[in-house]
Amino acid sequence: MRNDILSNINNPRQLETLYWTNKSTFKADFNSLYPQLQDNPLAEGWYQRLNYTPEESFWGTPSERLFMIGASLVAALMAQLPRLLSLDKDYFYTRNIGFIVFPLLIAYFAWKNKISRTTGAWLVGLTLLAAGFINFIHTGKSGDTLILSCIHLPLWLWSLLGFTFGGGKFKGGVNWLGFLRYNGELAVVTALLLISGGLTTALTINLFGLSGWHIEQFYFDNVVVCGLAAVPIVATFLTQAQPALVNKVAPVIANLFSPVALVMLVVYLGATLFSGKNPFNDREFLLIYNALLVGVMALIFFSVAEATPTSKKPAQLLVLLLLSAVTVLVNGIALSAVLFRISEWGLTPNRAAVLGANVLMLLHLLYVGIRLFGAVTRKSELSLVGQSMAFFLPIYSVWSAVVAFLFPLLFGFK
Repeated sequence: MRNDILSNINNPRQLETLYWTNKSTFKADFNSLYPQLQDNPLAEGWYQRLNYTPEESFWGTPSERLFMIGASLVAALMAQLPRLLSLDKDYFYTRNIGFIVFPLLIAYFAWKNKISRTTGAWLVGLTLLAAGFINFIHTGKSGDTLILSCIHLPLWLWSLLGFTFGGGKFKGGVNWLGFLRYNGELAVVTALLLISGGLTTALTINLFGLSGWHIEQFYFDNVVVCGLAAVPIVATFLTQAQPALVNKVAPVIANLFSPVALVMLVVYLGATLFSGKNPFNDREFLLIYNALLVGVMALIFFSVAEATPTSKKPAQLLVLLLLSAVTVLVNGIALSAVLFRISEWGLTPNRAAVLGANVLMLLHLLYVGIRLFGAVTRKSELSLVGQSMAFFLPIYSVWSAVVAFLFPLLFGFK
């Protein structure tokens, strides 16, 4: 390869071909030839490319490692509060599950992005407001509005995390598309950590069991609970410290499962026609419809969030367009079922919340579908699809706040 490099040193395209043919041989031969090629600007560029190493270590900077360890310990301690303070576990976890992790992740990105003290004070105040609302205003109350608040508060905290991830600045806009990418990568790393943790747990418990020690309850209370609380923090650290390890996995998974989801959704819609069930009269069936809707929407969003103008082939874009079209159909069925139930049995907090969510998702899917159609027909850029996804995220944040904070007041905590 040495002779090929020398004869093509001024031919960038041919050098690129040689490099991708055999990277290790190309690097070794090029470095041995470099002393006689130092006066060539193109050779200098290739030398820097081949021998560049990141300044930061694999495990991030010392301050990042220290922050990750400290935040993981705090999350583990918060997860143990019911046992340490003799609190009711169901009461604590249903209301505070989001406060175990999200404030720490918000603090991590606030520190990493060096947000202003004023913005930081606002984030602390809003988080404390949410914690006080769910733990004190709702004290002694039960009902649908409490359940809705418990479901939507983590979503609202998630939106605060997105705001902080994007730099904590309204001026210039928040990088919501980058936040979606982070969520896709976080899901992949979290799944890997959970699988590893599950295997370790099974191995540990069975090894102790062979010795006559039954540590299941102790291990779950002291190790599993703490580990689950720390997993999102460790996963976030890994996505930020070594993005090259995970930023190619999420789009591969999305590309693999998008056509599978399309086929599954079409088959599922066909099967419902012959099942004798429908979401108009079957409440559980309607819940399944909405859960399916959220999952497919997430798949579409992560697929586009990971895309670049050259990474998506026309066939992949067509699959996403068809998937969004079928999802619009599913959303339309779910929305009509909610309207039917409201007209028949009246407005309740649950129906109002589902109605608002379905309307928002339908509008969002239509907007994304229009942009996808433009990208497929080459009438608009793929980047506009990403912008259409990011545009609605602040609206979801507002809606989650309305359901979490205003619905209990509007419906009298029923």
